[in-house]
Amino acid sequence: MTVRNPDREAIAHGYITNESLREKPSVPTWALKLVMAITGLLFAMFVVGHMAGNLKIYSAPYEDGQNPIDKYGHFLRTMGEPILPAGTALWAIRIVLLVAIIAHIYGAVALHGRSKRSRGKFSRTNLMGGVDSFATKTMLFTGIFLLLFIVFHLLDLTMGVAPAAPEGFVHGSVKANMIETFSRWPVTIFYVLAMVALFFHLTHGIKLAASDLGITGKKWRQVFVVLAYVIPAVVTIGNIILPLSVALGWVTL
Repeated sequence: MTVRNPDREAIAHGYITNESLREKPSVPTWALKLVMAITGLLFAMFVVGHMAGNLKIYSAPYEDGQNPIDKYGHFLRTMGEPILPAGTALWAIRIVLLVAIIAHIYGAVALHGRSKRSRGKFSRTNLMGGVDSFATKTMLFTGIFLLLFIVFHLLDLTMGVAPAAPEGFVHGSVKANMIETFSRWPVTIFYVLAMVALFFHLTHGIKLAASDLGITGKKWRQVFVVLAYVIPAVVTIGNIILPLSVALGWVTL
């Protein structure tokens, strides 16, 4: 092992140098991994709940003719009333998710940079094949792709900003907006690809979270391995069937 500026006095005493080989990071690596694990599991719970809510599009209308998914959207906008003003609880959730995603991105970039500097010119080789290897190698790519998808999704079905959103977008009309947007095949294909990326990202992310949270027991690790495949698979299938159902004309107003 060599260093750029060897300390001769240190060498005389049997050391390479008395100076630190690396600068001490402002945020410890263990803290970044902990943040990544907690925020990642938070996102996993959110996408499960979000998918469950979206599946209300298949429910039959109520006796008054109102669509269950429209009523669900109204509930989200008014939950907390009358204690809280309309929209307060929803915006609180959005702010928490926004802070979490910023922290998640910062952690990912910082850890990727540190890993790259530690490896230097050497790269990881001889990884095991299969889903695990692919998910590991594409973690950064799927993360960037999902970030772009989140931005598009917010512009499309939350804010109704053209050209991401369809021309017929109406705030509050959840089912009508979903049918409008998924009637566009390019958008539907983009959503399907995003869900495939989500599967690989979640699968590897849940496994990493188990390690970073210090879950070392054999039984608990086995539970997390099962969850690492079951949760992403359920979310991916549920979120892929929905846009395809609309695009193929199986779901209508």
